[in-house]
Amino acid sequence: MTAKQLSVFIENRQGRLGEVLHVLKEHNINILSTSLADTTEYGLLRLIVNDPEAGRDALIDAGFSSMLADVLIIKVPHVAGGLQNVLELIAEKNVSVEYMYGLTAGGNDASIVIKTNELPLATEILAKAGITTLTYEDIAKMA
Repeated sequence: MTAKQLSVFIENRQGRLGEVLHVLKEHNINILSTSLADTTEYGLLRLIVNDPEAGRDALIDAGFSSMLADVLIIKVPHVAGGLQNVLELIAEKNVSVEYMYGLTAGGNDASIVIKTNELPLATEILAKAGITTLTYEDIAKMA
C-alpha cells in the first residue's frame, strides 16, 4: 500500500519555508511528517500531509513548484536491527532505497517513509513478509 508524498522546491532564502507553511495552514493542510534537504541555492521539502492533492494544488496556486510522489510508509519494530531487517528484505530483490526519513506516529513501533526504485515490487515483498505499510489516512488517525 503506497502513500502520497508532497514535495516542494523552495529557494534557499530566509522566510521561504515559512511562506510554504503559511499556505498549508491557510488551506487547513495538516503536516504529519517532514524532511528538508538543502543545497546552496534551493531546498527540497518532502511532506506527508492529511490531504496531499489539496496541498499540492494550494502550493501551485501560490506559485510554488510542487508535485506528488508515491512512497511507502513502513512500520518498523522498535528493536535493534529492526530497520536493517526490513531493508534487507527489499535489498535481496535488488530494490534500492532512493531516500527515507522518519515519521512520528502513535503505537509501539517506529515508522519510516521510504522511496525505492521499484515501489510495486517493494510493496509486494513487504506484504509477503507481513510488514505493515500505512497510508497518510492511517497516520492522520494516529496524530
